[in-house]
Amino acid sequence: MQQMIYNTLSGKKEEFKTLEPGVVKMYLCGPTVYDFLHIGNFRGPIVFNLIRNWLEHIGNKVEFAYNYTDVDDKIIKKAMDEGVDSSEITKRYIAEFEKDFNDLGLKAHEHNPRVTDHMDDIIQMIEGIIANGKAYVVDGEVFFEIDKFEGYGKLSKKKLDELNAGERVDVDKRKRNPFDFVLWKPAKPGEPSWDSPWGKGRPGWHIECSAMNKAIFGDSIDIHGGGVDLQFPHHENEIAQSEACNCKQYATFWVHNEFINFGAEKMSKSLGNIITARNFNEKYHPEILKYLYLSAHYRTQMAVTDDKLLQTISALNRIYSAIELAQSTIEMVSEPGVPDKKFESQLQQLDDKIEKALKDDFNSAILISEIFEAVRMFNGFGFANKQKRNINHKGQSEQFLGWINKYGKMSALFNEDPKTLLARMDEILITMRNIDVEKVKSLVAKRTEARNAKNWEQADQIRDELAEMGVELFDGSQRGWRVKVNE
Repeated sequence: MQQMIYNTLSGKKEEFKTLEPGVVKMYLCGPTVYDFLHIGNFRGPIVFNLIRNWLEHIGNKVEFAYNYTDVDDKIIKKAMDEGVDSSEITKRYIAEFEKDFNDLGLKAHEHNPRVTDHMDDIIQMIEGIIANGKAYVVDGEVFFEIDKFEGYGKLSKKKLDELNAGERVDVDKRKRNPFDFVLWKPAKPGEPSWDSPWGKGRPGWHIECSAMNKAIFGDSIDIHGGGVDLQFPHHENEIAQSEACNCKQYATFWVHNEFINFGAEKMSKSLGNIITARNFNEKYHPEILKYLYLSAHYRTQMAVTDDKLLQTISALNRIYSAIELAQSTIEMVSEPGVPDKKFESQLQQLDDKIEKALKDDFNSAILISEIFEAVRMFNGFGFANKQKRNINHKGQSEQFLGWINKYGKMSALFNEDPKTLLARMDEILITMRNIDVEKVKSLVAKRTEARNAKNWEQADQIRDELAEMGVELFDGSQRGWRVKVNE
């Protein structure tokens, strides 16, 4: 089966073919670094981390660029509000972003270009667009002339005559068309600026990604990614600029991930429901965010609700409990494990299903469901409550761990210490369900006393009381208690 990718440009799935055999040039629009990023900003990095790892898994060499926009009105305003240089703001929030990124355990990109490092490339590209008759200069400001670019709107499918210029953009009477956009703007007092053929100034937003792409990859790339909100005007304008300068197709595939909703509404600062990744990871755990995103296809909108979080915690509990069981079994048995041929065949069948799903536009939801199926099969061997484990149990455990580690590396999931992760999930559930831990401990102690006295009726009553509180008891080799999650 060939790799298929949904291409926003064509509006359909297409067979993925690279410009250079076996090499993938991929660019994902990164953050404007003036604040902590909210969890919605991390859907792209998490999804494209899997996309990159999968494309490498099937034999490609992937060169991945993810930029930092470190010149922007919001950055300048924050710097002025704090009375510091803009570079202090960008340095601070690049470091904060990288902490969040590393906490998620995502693979580093080959390139993390910054706009301020590419001013010469930006100026050179603007000069090329002007030379090709697709831009004009007014009072030291350079505008892209969209009427000179045939096919403007081919990505977003927007028709300019259907848009209301007064509502969508600031109307500037110096423009030949209200939708002409800025490539270079003159400096204002107190703002960072750079010398250019048109005077001191700074670049417009859209030209920055085009110029960084060209500097890193040349005229054309294989995959350009970003959130669906960037299709227009940002990505539409990138296409216009790059193709006007280079006279070649800019990107073969455009891949856009959908919005994240919190509750019932799209996450946005205006709604007051922003949750930063930093706050989320501290309140919950990075593993929850990654699992949450990869459990749905990247082109579907997602709602982040308490119910969804509880479902995710339940799933992670089940998977990590199986990982813990496998690890402890391997430690228990000193002799070499004996592989289970039937289990090996079953895991291969799951591999085939996962390959089919990921080759069908990176359907990570099926990847997650097949991982769950592997957990179900492993648990089906039924040795969790056995005090003694044998070489067959060890062989099955080694097979399961090897298999899940393969997909854990690919998805950046399932790489935590299971005991630590499971304890953290319990802490989260205790908080979410407002469980009185001291009362639980007291009841567990009383139940132990009742069992020791062979008072089975009282022991069962206490078990039922704990169940009402949302607590699940474990006897045998897994003796203890855990907060129960209804699946």
